[in-house]
Amino acid sequence: MTITARKAGLVGLAATGVIALLAACSAAPSDNSTGAAKSDFLPCMVSDSGGFDDHSFNQLGYEGMVQAAGKLGVEYKKAESKSENDFDPNIQSMVDANCNLITTVGFLLADATKKAATANPDVNFAIIDDNSIKADNVKPIIFDTAQAAFLAGYAAASYSKTGIVGTFGGMQIPTVTIFMDGYADGVKYFNEQKGKSVKVVGWDVDAQNGSFTGGFDANETAKNTAQGIIDQNADVIMPVGGPIYQSAAQAIKDSGKQIAMIGVDADVFESDPAVKDLLLTSVMKGMKPAVNDVVTQAADGKFSSEPYVGTLKNDGVGIAPFHDFESKVDPGLQGELDKIKAGIIDGSIKVTSPASPKQ
Repeated sequence: MTITARKAGLVGLAATGVIALLAACSAAPSDNSTGAAKSDFLPCMVSDSGGFDDHSFNQLGYEGMVQAAGKLGVEYKKAESKSENDFDPNIQSMVDANCNLITTVGFLLADATKKAATANPDVNFAIIDDNSIKADNVKPIIFDTAQAAFLAGYAAASYSKTGIVGTFGGMQIPTVTIFMDGYADGVKYFNEQKGKSVKVVGWDVDAQNGSFTGGFDANETAKNTAQGIIDQNADVIMPVGGPIYQSAAQAIKDSGKQIAMIGVDADVFESDPAVKDLLLTSVMKGMKPAVNDVVTQAADGKFSSEPYVGTLKNDGVGIAPFHDFESKVDPGLQGELDKIKAGIIDGSIKVTSPASPKQ
């Protein structure tokens, strides 16, 4: 049986002037030495507003660059953005530092990256989670996250006792909604296979609308949004948007209810032990190995603008182990997920989203 996410129109970024409360000056780039440099190659990175200590998206990309720099024996530089107003000056600071490869972390940096790449054709760039820039000196690093989120949705539906599972996002952008599409379709697939009627709240995949916090900060808005999902009797929640999961975790703890959470980007059980007791699983994006590979190839003179696309087939996306929930899930669940994964890889189970990367 196949499931295909409905191809409704995506909400663009034209009016996403969020996280712009502070027009802070760009932070100066940080110098970090990994030992005696073996070459003049200088990899650099600019974060989005989540920062490099978000236990998630930015942190994974940063760890990939650090890992590559360590193996190469070179220095690296980084610039952390506090708001979208920092994107342009932070990228320019990396250009001014004579970086050979500048990796920008996230879809929101697309416009700033494109501008800098056009103005500096002799500098190579890589951008995580965007494939809109067509230039010889820009390499997209993108992920078909719907495939892994489909597995997580199936697992959530299998685990749920209330028959209601939920999700909410930071911003309604493709790199967020792709998780939500896959998750909702995984629940639907479970219902069709098992003759059940588990409901998804927080995201209507047909209408392409749902619950969003308006940004990627762990704050009261994120906590209240999670509470709205809890109030609808959901007992599994997947927050999509960097640190907002921290607010969801607090809402879950305050509720006193037996509610499981699904992490995104990293295996949050491993990256943030403070919430590990809540984690059913996580939808993982292999950003650390992807950035490591792209930096290493660029240092070896093998940079290309061909997109890196993470899929289940190349282990670029996946779901984390059940960890402490292993004894709480159905004994046959892992075997079912293994079969579904194989079906997605061989094409017998179709998983697509309006936000799926064009390969």
